[in-house]
Amino acid sequence: MDIDRLFSIVGSALTAQRQRLNIIAGNLANAGSTRSPDGGPYIRRDVVFQSTQQGSPFNQVFSVAFGGVAEPSGVRISRIIEDQRPSRQVYDPKHPDADDKGFVAMPNVNAIEEMTNLLSTSRSYEANLAVLDAGKRMTLRILDLAR
Repeated sequence: MDIDRLFSIVGSALTAQRQRLNIIAGNLANAGSTRSPDGGPYIRRDVVFQSTQQGSPFNQVFSVAFGGVAEPSGVRISRIIEDQRPSRQVYDPKHPDADDKGFVAMPNVNAIEEMTNLLSTSRSYEANLAVLDAGKRMTLRILDLAR
């Protein structure tokens, strides 16, 4: 694997994890939002990762057709999805968004789940930084050997 490809893969992973961190932060920030532009409470969002392939589509198909594997060249967020779990119903008749029975539809955001996702994403980001650092050190070592 050449070093440029390593930096490209790690860079795409860092970008994807940063975007996931932003989505998680948005979920946590809106954990108490009972109104959204669409009406109703905020709906939790999540990301779907997808690997990206190197080279032209022809090269990928050719490689797979002859027993090889199309080599991934990174990761990206293919889409952002909305969580389909229902909103929580909380009894609070004094809340401005309460229905006629006194229940308020709260977002389907679970703070513990979001903090776990935040920790996992943070660790993935750190792991990718460690790979980036190792690649940088290897490059410098190769340059030192070439002298």
